[in-house]
Amino acid sequence: MKRQHWVMLAVALGFGLVGVLVGRFIDGGQSRSLDAVQAERVWAAALPDLAGRTQALSQWRGKVVVLNFWAPWCPPCRHEIPGFIRLQERFGMQGLQFVGVALDSVEAVHEYVRQAGINYPILLGGYEGAFLGQAAGNPQGGLPYTLVLDRTGQPVASLLGAVSERRLEAIVRPLL
Repeated sequence: MKRQHWVMLAVALGFGLVGVLVGRFIDGGQSRSLDAVQAERVWAAALPDLAGRTQALSQWRGKVVVLNFWAPWCPPCRHEIPGFIRLQERFGMQGLQFVGVALDSVEAVHEYVRQAGINYPILLGGYEGAFLGQAAGNPQGGLPYTLVLDRTGQPVASLLGAVSERRLEAIVRPLL
């Protein structure tokens, strides 16, 4: 195995350990504050998609963006994704845009995306994703982690742990 794979595995395990500890409580997501400077760091980020093309997060400015940090091996992440798919389906035409930042290998992410039928863009995090998660208000790196940004690009909610479809809908619906 390449050195990079070992390092990615170590980063992923670190995220996973914290994520499992935090995520054992489904919908235990705690809201955290995020300032405008941190939000601008998020908007300035660009990560590769599953096809290897770099995607700037700024392309979704003007929409209500739900930025979700997750991994296929994370049970709480897998638990919340079906609700994200349904919300994207219901409110996408009204300006809601989910964007997933996956912290795992392209092969594992691609397989899970296909299997789950994810209907929103998935970006590959790697080291940049870990740093982006920190800039987005998640210094411990727990998974799942969700950041909601309004149409003006300002942070509205920062949630650590699995978030229920009902709770997330209550946050995003007034922003649409």
